[in-house]
Amino acid sequence: MQGAEHLGELLDEAPPAVSLDEAVALARDHFGLVATARPLTGERDHNFQLTDAAGAVYVLKVVHPAEPPAVTDFQSRALMHVAAADPELATPRVVPPRGAGGGDVVWRVQGRSDRRVRCLTYLAGRPLHLTERSPAQRRRLGAFLARLDRALAGFRHPAEDHDLLWDLKKAARVRGLLAEIADAERRGLPERALDRFARHVLPVLPSLRVQVVHNDFNPHNVLASAEADDEIAGVIDFGDMVRAPLIQDLATAAAYQVTGDGHPLQGVAEMAQAFHQVLPLADEEIAVLPELVATRLALTIAISSWRAARHPDNAPYILRNQAAAWTGLGRLDALDRDAAVTFLREAIAKDTLP
Repeated sequence: MQGAEHLGELLDEAPPAVSLDEAVALARDHFGLVATARPLTGERDHNFQLTDAAGAVYVLKVVHPAEPPAVTDFQSRALMHVAAADPELATPRVVPPRGAGGGDVVWRVQGRSDRRVRCLTYLAGRPLHLTERSPAQRRRLGAFLARLDRALAGFRHPAEDHDLLWDLKKAARVRGLLAEIADAERRGLPERALDRFARHVLPVLPSLRVQVVHNDFNPHNVLASAEADDEIAGVIDFGDMVRAPLIQDLATAAAYQVTGDGHPLQGVAEMAQAFHQVLPLADEEIAVLPELVATRLALTIAISSWRAARHPDNAPYILRNQAAAWTGLGRLDALDRDAAVTFLREAIAKDTLP
């Protein structure tokens, strides 16, 4: 845990602010874009929306100085790979910098740490967390994620195994972060999820197929069409990518689809069935999906509790997904494991989507 926690602390440290004038100059000097800029939110980087005279829109990302250059390159190269493998898939496109062979440039300012700068095309749409959930939306989410994972299959990069606090396959190491939850009974909920992860998932992880995955397909990173909540307009933020079991990507996405009524896994099943029809799942992958979904919720609770305690001024933003995580984990905690796996197997095995 120590290495990941240390990296998390480094990325929590706020780098020097980037002014609008600096963003405009970076866009012009390094990417040939004459544009206006306005700030966008970001967990680690300084992000800006750029608009040129013709109305074309881009995103300029001034990368956190603690992020290794190889990881920044990993993200850019992955986007290039996806664009070549599935040109119709709605993901940001890398805007190549002038005179550089990769996807980023180094910005040097006297007295500051060097920072890397990237530019991407802007995807229009509404963040999924502002839309109305539905079975149709979940099915389209599953199909979209499967296409993305299919496009990423075969992509390799030297930084693909970088250490990431949000790497679900390493979830056991966050147990110590749960100490921030003072109520022992309440703390027992994520602790039991981590116990089940250790008992049922860790022993089979080495046998599962692996590839580079998005690893953060959450409702803040997925966009819906402006016309319809059920239509997926694209996915953004490839900053948590890592090489991991394929089923980890589906579990991470499905953790945000645990339903508040009916069967707790109904929303998970709808997404998984659509994923399976595009990119078939093996039985051993389905068998660990319930635990992985619960583990992702436990990971959300552990990391956000730890970070909120260290940054009380930013706690509302950090804890924005916690209520849903507690509710979802509580519902999954009550399920019998064998019954949960059977429910998913039967739903995923259906020949057609309802």
